[in-house]
Amino acid sequence: MKIRRFYGKDMREALNQVKDELGGDAVIMSNKKLADGVEIVAAYDKEPMFKAKDAGQEPGSAAVKKTPSLSEIIGDSGPDSLKALLEKQAKASNQSTVAPIKTSSALNPEVIKPAVPQHISDDRKAIDEMRQELSSLRNVLQFQVAGLIQQDKKRNHPLHGYLVSRLEQMGIASELAEEVVSYAPESADERQAWLFLLRLLSNKIQTRDDDILSESGVIALMGPTGTGKTTTIAKLAAQGAQRYGADQVALITLDSYRIAAYEQIATYGRIIGCAVKKAKDANELSDLLYQFRNKRLVLIDTAGFGQRDTRLIKQLDTLNQNSCATIKKYLVMQANSQYHVMLQTISAFKRISLQGCIFTKLDECYSLGEAISAAIQHKLAISYITDGQRVPEDLRVAEAKYLVSSAAKLYKKYGLIHTTGNKVNNAVVAV
Repeated sequence: MKIRRFYGKDMREALNQVKDELGGDAVIMSNKKLADGVEIVAAYDKEPMFKAKDAGQEPGSAAVKKTPSLSEIIGDSGPDSLKALLEKQAKASNQSTVAPIKTSSALNPEVIKPAVPQHISDDRKAIDEMRQELSSLRNVLQFQVAGLIQQDKKRNHPLHGYLVSRLEQMGIASELAEEVVSYAPESADERQAWLFLLRLLSNKIQTRDDDILSESGVIALMGPTGTGKTTTIAKLAAQGAQRYGADQVALITLDSYRIAAYEQIATYGRIIGCAVKKAKDANELSDLLYQFRNKRLVLIDTAGFGQRDTRLIKQLDTLNQNSCATIKKYLVMQANSQYHVMLQTISAFKRISLQGCIFTKLDECYSLGEAISAAIQHKLAISYITDGQRVPEDLRVAEAKYLVSSAAKLYKKYGLIHTTGNKVNNAVVAV
């Protein structure tokens, strides 16, 4: 048996050298990593000096036996042919790793660990950087193309572009602004088209015309914290007491989280002269609703939770579980909230059936178009609006013309640069 050493920059190159010079039956005796590559020690059998004849052997000659392989000598059960090792190496390379070569523990106890070649790792990093750069370039190009399209629209339809810009400055969502402007008559001038758009927005707003007090029943006000639910309930209770009598009005609070929540609504109840109770769960709520079954108006004050608060689901389930009375649910939102916050709030509370909504704090708004857009986009009817803290004066039935007129008034006062500092006399006359 002859032994030779082979050197290569990696295992594949060294194995190919062994195969080319010694053939596929060579035996790998050891392998070792070097600073500049890999060293493989391989052995191969000598050619036999005599071959057995078919009819027998020459007198006095001994039978020539095949030289045993290294694995047969040391009792190793692993593959000792280069062909088998190359097949294993090929399978491992398909998985982008270098497979360790099994060698005799008596000759070489070191084991080669699987690793990704450095040049492959560098190539992957370069490809990832190129992808990120291409993605950034694509985003910039999309933004530029969108701007060019808008400029082209404004050149072809300057009046439409101007009207869309004014509606967006008024707080109307871009999609809604584009939609309503598409209906503007081509022959109209700027003022006629603007008045037409305000009337069209007014027609898109849904209202419920004093349904809470006129229809009476069991009403639950829901919404995020700080929207003014308790104050709004006090205003509704006071107006209901003026209409039906204080003995026909009852208040129930489900807010067991906020400090002094019950005391606040109980104070309103004592001033109005109506009954006030507290319910901790669905069973207590059901008992109280049965107790107040003969009342004309029962108002339920719920706890304020954000749209991402998990306790909101529990509260909604409490209202859904009640079956002794039909509870009409209204969403209370601040009119001065961000447009996307309103959309998320409506989506979170729409898992239960909403009869309508109430917009509060109109007196704190610098723009009203966001609230109008959210109500139109979700097709949510507006029942009441509040514009102050006075009970019960600062509560009025929602009117579409008044909402659009107020939005235009705020836009004229705060949105237009050339009117800054000027005195605003009246709302838009068109609506």
